[in-house]
Amino acid sequence: MDSPLPHDLGTRSGRLLVFGGPYSNLQALETLKGIADQLQIPAGNIVCTGDIVGYCAQPEAAVQFVKDWGVHAIQGNVEQNIIRGEDDCGCNFAEGSRCDLLSRAWFPYAVRSLSAGSVAWLGTLPLQLSFQYAGKAVAVLHGASTGIADFVFSSTPWPVKEISFAATGAEVILSGHAGLPFADARAGQYWLNAGVIGMPANDGTPRVWYLLLDDTNGRFSYTFHAFTYDNGRAHQLMQANGLPDSYAHTLLTGIWDNCEILPAAEKALQGRAITLQYEENE
Repeated sequence: MDSPLPHDLGTRSGRLLVFGGPYSNLQALETLKGIADQLQIPAGNIVCTGDIVGYCAQPEAAVQFVKDWGVHAIQGNVEQNIIRGEDDCGCNFAEGSRCDLLSRAWFPYAVRSLSAGSVAWLGTLPLQLSFQYAGKAVAVLHGASTGIADFVFSSTPWPVKEISFAATGAEVILSGHAGLPFADARAGQYWLNAGVIGMPANDGTPRVWYLLLDDTNGRFSYTFHAFTYDNGRAHQLMQANGLPDSYAHTLLTGIWDNCEILPAAEKALQGRAITLQYEENE
């Protein structure tokens, strides 16, 4: 169980931008920063839910980009296992599964591509963040309070989510890891997953997702937003570096190679464009 003391950011105000899973996709990161700049959201009001490093071709550049940007970030399971010197990504994939086999290609590539300085910086990232926002206690987790690599989806039963609310004392949980954007709000508690920017959301489009929080008039609100980026370049770089073709292809098609980690409800939505409230940013 991961139960570190969270890093407390105090009270935040103004619009907050939340994103997850850059996955070594520098092109998506560059586009998102352009969006944040256009929205005039400073780095101090931007949160990354972990897995800066992942499937794509530019892990070193992605880490340095996030570091230089100065946003708040937590470790994902990928960072944690890199720091620990493990030989896999720590995603809790079933042994011998397709995800497990593919991770044996991209994870070693990521490890050998990172500088010692980048690994050291990743080691300075907390496992959790906490802050006050619009009168609510907020916690940022990668997976769940029960484990950094625990998958929580929209269809995950509410009692499972309640464990993390109880453990953190939060009214709002901002999470990552699952790869899909969603909101589950009940009885004044909000589980919000911004999705990831490094890979599409298995909905048959190349769009990737982020989340905006707003405290206008002291009221808590949130909206999901999608954007496109130079996925052709990201795909080309994956191919040029010998990374799994199936993941490179996902950048173009928006369809995951497999749905091994997904519950039945999420599997049934593969290829169907997500209809969360969103705005397109070109």
